[in-house]
Amino acid sequence: MKQSLRAKRMAKHHKRNQQQSKLNLVSLMDIFTILVFFLLVNSSDVEVLQNDKTITLPTSSAEKMPETTLVVRVNANDILVGSRPVAKVADVLADKDNEIQALAQELKYLSAKAGRMTPEEEQIGRPVTIMGDKGIPYTLLKRVMATCAQNDYRNIALAVSKAGNTAEEDS
Repeated sequence: MKQSLRAKRMAKHHKRNQQQSKLNLVSLMDIFTILVFFLLVNSSDVEVLQNDKTITLPTSSAEKMPETTLVVRVNANDILVGSRPVAKVADVLADKDNEIQALAQELKYLSAKAGRMTPEEEQIGRPVTIMGDKGIPYTLLKRVMATCAQNDYRNIALAVSKAGNTAEEDS
């Protein structure tokens, strides 16, 4: 049977509408590619020290960005290397020895684990960052620094809070 022109036109129109639309992913992939490159380039500029709610850092106008190093935390109760507690502050303050024995043992262990020092490290010492609560006694901070220096961790940086409340280092 022969179809009229109108019937043919309507059949063509219905056939065109029955096809499912296709998703064009090219432009979407371009956007994600640009986004990935942007994030890769800009992600290396940020250095965040792990926050410790028991430590309130002093503020500073530090300009230098921190390097990733060993972190020694000193709060009102404990001395921690990384996240591992090594000594109680009360015990350290009661002991009159200038070197903190438990901290020295931990630093020697980490030093042996890290391997031989490079010639640069032999000159200036291994790097360490000390995060000390602003309320701790200066004598305690001095003893922590002395213990680090006696165990080849002489490149000491003190963590401070920048005016914008981000953890920064100031050598």
